[in-house]
Amino acid sequence: MEKLRSLVNEIAYSHSLTKLPPLQRSIVPFLSAASSLYKLVLSLRYYLYEVGFFQRHRLPIPVISVGNLTWGGNGKTPMVEFIALWFADCGISPLILSRGYGGGDEVNMLQRHLLGTAVQFGIGANRAAVASHFIKKYGYIKSHQNSWCEELCLHRKKESYPDSKKVGVAVLDDAMQHWSLWRDLEIVMVNGLTLWGNLQLMPLGPLREPLTALQRADVVVVHHADLVSEDSLEDIMSIVRKVKESVPMFFTRMDPSYLIDVRKINSKVPLRVLHKALVLCVSAIGSADSFVKQVQKIGAVHVDRVDFSDHHVFDAEDIEIIRGRLKELKIKFGLKPIVVVTEKDYDRDPEILKQLDPFIVFVLCSKLKVVPYCNSSEESFKKFLRDQLNSKFPAAN
Repeated sequence: MEKLRSLVNEIAYSHSLTKLPPLQRSIVPFLSAASSLYKLVLSLRYYLYEVGFFQRHRLPIPVISVGNLTWGGNGKTPMVEFIALWFADCGISPLILSRGYGGGDEVNMLQRHLLGTAVQFGIGANRAAVASHFIKKYGYIKSHQNSWCEELCLHRKKESYPDSKKVGVAVLDDAMQHWSLWRDLEIVMVNGLTLWGNLQLMPLGPLREPLTALQRADVVVVHHADLVSEDSLEDIMSIVRKVKESVPMFFTRMDPSYLIDVRKINSKVPLRVLHKALVLCVSAIGSADSFVKQVQKIGAVHVDRVDFSDHHVFDAEDIEIIRGRLKELKIKFGLKPIVVVTEKDYDRDPEILKQLDPFIVFVLCSKLKVVPYCNSSEESFKKFLRDQLNSKFPAAN
């Protein structure tokens, strides 16, 4: 199954199907047929929502959707954390709504990062029902109270988080295709490194929807903007604005902060330990290239990699594969290699990576930052969010 996923991924990000190896070309007709069926189902589902056959549930609080058009690696979860923490710092209790896909690795990471803040978590496929449960249980901030929009206009950080669990805003993780819940702001994340692959719908390509779905976006955020050239960023902006000319665009990156040792998870290890080190990057994420490039920029003398499909759960066989690669690297370079994994990989199963002992395994911890480019900055992004919510959400007016 892992090999098949790898083959499908290679096809999805190939810009010329005719130049694929024979094995990949042999499965293209099957993927093409499945893609056509997916397009038909997708179109029918969207039509049924548009005509009102399927109902969209509206919450009495602002709803922010963070989604994307392709599978994995677009920075959705880091953006959800960024927004939720901003609201919490302003004294507003945000509710993160996630379906908990892939073993819940993303939710586990968010819960670890946001421990001790006012952020609450609702997990389940029916996010409207989950949100309604929280609102019924804890209540919500009403417009006649010291509302969330007034708090956001204060431009200051609270000294402590609010005691009240009244929900002030809902933040949807990976929700662009979750049409059953009305959203007041649609944020679409784009992976600057991989973009939209071969522009085909799944499973022939990486697209969950056609590129024309960008017309629904209130804002487009290009992630990993620091890992691509300025010319590439200009090309991305041009493509997006051909679909929706007036859509605001911002740019983000992941900022590596420190490492943690899987054997001593409460410790913070400085990034400089990777300087001139021999590193093996192990990951099961949507954008392994960005992870490897980050480690290379830290200053490792050589970086090798073992990639698995997004959300893959490591097992004993995988550990042996990784251990075998580590032994090969040690013989080849005469150095003991260090393993570096992402936080998602750690939070998926914190214990199994310890089985790589005596090799050291570090978790690379990073935070999303807004890149100053084309009037994009953290303050301008927050101002955009604030202005959009104030204008769109009736309770704020």
